[in-house]
Amino acid sequence: MSSEPILKASDISPELKNAVFEISAKAVREFSLEREIAGVVKKELDLKHGNTWHVIVGKSFGSYVTHEKGHFVYFYIGPLAFLVFKTA
Repeated sequence: MSSEPILKASDISPELKNAVFEISAKAVREFSLEREIAGVVKKELDLKHGNTWHVIVGKSFGSYVTHEKGHFVYFYIGPLAFLVFKTA
């Protein structure tokens, strides 16, 4: 599976986007279950960028979320969609 993230939508700084992409790509390389990938990404973001991050990873899901301004990104790595956002 390609680990190159493909951005679909965002409201996030380039620096933070790159951090999310890097953490997510590493998780995809190290884990195979979607919930494991999501858990690793969430824990890493909470640790490095403050609470409270939410991470949804999967091949098919719908969503409607409220997020902290400047802390939302939706992207794909291979067939997996990532919805990553922070709430206050």
